[in-house]
Amino acid sequence: MTLRLTVQRAAWESHIDALAASVDGLVPVVKGNGYGFGRATLHPMIKTLADYVCVGTVHELDHVADRVTPVVLTPSPVPPPTPATGATASAVMTVGSLDDVAALAGWRGRVIIKLQSSMRRFGATAAEVEAVNFAARAAGLDVVGFALHLPLAGADADRVAEVDAWLDQIDAHQPLWLSHLQPQAYSALRARYPDRIFRLRLGTALWHGDKSFLHLHADVLALHPIAAGDRAGYQLVEAADDGHLVLVGAGSANGVAPLANGSSPFHFEHTRLSLLEPPHMHTSMVLAPIGTPCPAVGERVDVQRPLISTLVDEVEWV
Repeated sequence: MTLRLTVQRAAWESHIDALAASVDGLVPVVKGNGYGFGRATLHPMIKTLADYVCVGTVHELDHVADRVTPVVLTPSPVPPPTPATGATASAVMTVGSLDDVAALAGWRGRVIIKLQSSMRRFGATAAEVEAVNFAARAAGLDVVGFALHLPLAGADADRVAEVDAWLDQIDAHQPLWLSHLQPQAYSALRARYPDRIFRLRLGTALWHGDKSFLHLHADVLALHPIAAGDRAGYQLVEAADDGHLVLVGAGSANGVAPLANGSSPFHFEHTRLSLLEPPHMHTSMVLAPIGTPCPAVGERVDVQRPLISTLVDEVEWV
């Protein structure tokens, strides 16, 4: 079985290089499943793009390239491991509260103070930031910047307004790390504040900026004729139509699931294949009714899933 991500390498790399060249202060983000490519695939590319890379947690410090400094985005309930060398020794941690500072007790290193945005997830409020800054320095931590994780909802103007509101609250000599601003809005912000240091964290826009370069599909492993009313699958579900039962090599183990509206994520020849039952582990059972396109064993069906929550078996470069 194979769930495969096919990538048009030259076009994909050209997009990445062009975006990186257009953003002064770019910090790539490599977290989770590595945006579908795998963290081990993306990290070696960072050396040609930036001196920093953002990772999700202290558990994602593997594969960081030499001479690239990892910044851990999520406050940690425990200090990072502290070997003499390597990514965990040089990691920059994030703190957004007095509790986050206390959790790093005994660790000595660099931190970025997270500011609370309208997301209201992690981060110090305007009333708390001075205390968090003081506590971090008192604990022997080296504060090297501030970070504002802006929401996806709304317009860039709303997000920039949040940045404006924070600038008078923080040290003007420290960089402010931002997320979820379009490069054009980010460039305009830098132009308005030429004496401030900004950095823009980019993940989805960098790695998935043009989806036409990316194609997610899975192998057809078997094909069985089935009549309406016949039962099949883990739950012995009745087939709704005469046709063929198509066994696709991708399932819940890959993060493949029905779409939010309950429909099938599988397509063949621009026709949606109906799920017999929800995908299970490494195989999904779908129906191709008589009179509709039906793939043969060994052919591939298209898979409609977000790459950030999909574990592919193979990345195919073309």
